[in-house]
Amino acid sequence: MMSNLVFLPIFIPLFFGALLVFFNKKQKVTVNISFLVVLLSLGVSIFLSYHVFSTGPLTLETGGWKAPYGIILVADKLSVIMILAVNVIAFTAAIFALSSVTEKMVQHYFYPLFFLLIAGVSGAFLTGDLFNLFVFFEVLLMASYGLIIIGGSKHQFRESVKYILLNLFSSILFVTTVAFLYSVTGTVNMAQLGERVAQVEQQGILTGIGILLFIVFATKGALFPLYFWLPKSYIVPSPIVSALFGALLTKVGVYSMLRVFTLIFSHKLELTHTFFIWVATLTMIIGVIGALSTSNVKLIIAYNIMPAIGFMLLGIGTFSAESLAGTIYYLVHDMAIKAALFFLAGLLVWHAGTSNLKKMGGYKKTAPLMGWMFFIASLILAGIPPFSGFIGKYLLLRGAMDEGHYIAAGVGLLSSLLILFSVIRIFIGAFWGELKEEPKQAVKTSGLAASAVLIAISILLGVGAEWFYPYVQAAADSLIDPQIYIDYVLKE
Repeated sequence: MMSNLVFLPIFIPLFFGALLVFFNKKQKVTVNISFLVVLLSLGVSIFLSYHVFSTGPLTLETGGWKAPYGIILVADKLSVIMILAVNVIAFTAAIFALSSVTEKMVQHYFYPLFFLLIAGVSGAFLTGDLFNLFVFFEVLLMASYGLIIIGGSKHQFRESVKYILLNLFSSILFVTTVAFLYSVTGTVNMAQLGERVAQVEQQGILTGIGILLFIVFATKGALFPLYFWLPKSYIVPSPIVSALFGALLTKVGVYSMLRVFTLIFSHKLELTHTFFIWVATLTMIIGVIGALSTSNVKLIIAYNIMPAIGFMLLGIGTFSAESLAGTIYYLVHDMAIKAALFFLAGLLVWHAGTSNLKKMGGYKKTAPLMGWMFFIASLILAGIPPFSGFIGKYLLLRGAMDEGHYIAAGVGLLSSLLILFSVIRIFIGAFWGELKEEPKQAVKTSGLAASAVLIAISILLGVGAEWFYPYVQAAADSLIDPQIYIDYVLKE
């Protein structure tokens, strides 16, 4: 019976999201139900995480079909960490929504799309086979297509076309590559793929399939050179949608690489993972250049997604227990702090009436709390000790240097300084100096509360690293030894 818990993080948002379609004209009812649903989902994810770390992974074999023949959901240590992080983000988004989601957004099905997005992301983290990873990718993408155009501005439609077309291309490539892999191995079950790849005689073809899958996940994760669609696509929707996209969507691409290239495609490390190191390095460089090149507050935050993804890929490419632990730690940290920064950027733009940093100034007099929260969030993002960003970067950079990747580690250190400079200039430019223009509207309390929760979590992940790290390391150990996952899923 406990295995049915694995389905709940997908079922709860999916069911209530469908239910809320019928309440789109009743804003108060919709908001109240939504808040109860995110609390329920958060409680389930906490209990599921506790159970998995206490007693071991849970597997749900849907329809009674044993693995590898049926649809399988697996809650292992990595999955439940990600599920818990997703539901924390959903909870804070629900708080932010209290004063930011308008009646018009509710009527245009914001909450059903929001829950569909959460269901798709949760399914991607829990699925045990590659085809259903594709299915859940499509679920979350369908939700994102709806969310990105809520508001109906010309800029949203322009960017949404680019976003949709590129994701359609990557989806076609994804399902085609899965078909190629099935033709070579005879399965799409991840655990069975982990067993069979070593037995395939045509290792060159297998490596080619691995590279194609990497292109798919690199497109979803906005890695160099497939990043061009991300920055403006993530700033045109409402701030709550930008925060959800920045915290969740690219992270599904990173998780997919983390799972696939530790469990399945780890037979040609000297080729695939060395390639990852160089892509990670270039992604960090391009990301910080983009962040430094603009005066648009929201665009600065959006560009800073890229160096973070580069850091995570660096850990995957290094492929040691320590670097994989660093990737997981940094992944959770980045989900929290990116959501907080997008929330704060949205509040700042609403307060100032513009996203142009050059037209801002002196808001420490009108919004001092938001200013100091922005300052702390900037330090966390850049990896200043003792915050969570420092713990993840320390593990990643030390792992890279231990494996001899000195250039990548050096670029990582330099990019950290430039990340700090790119975001701290928002704090200096917007909050210091004389007041240039009177604020257009007051800072919304629920928005500050949502940001404060995420900043507090990020601080706790840093100062409480001694308590959190063993759980992250346990998840990394199961990745470095894929036989653990294979034996559990394919048990008799």
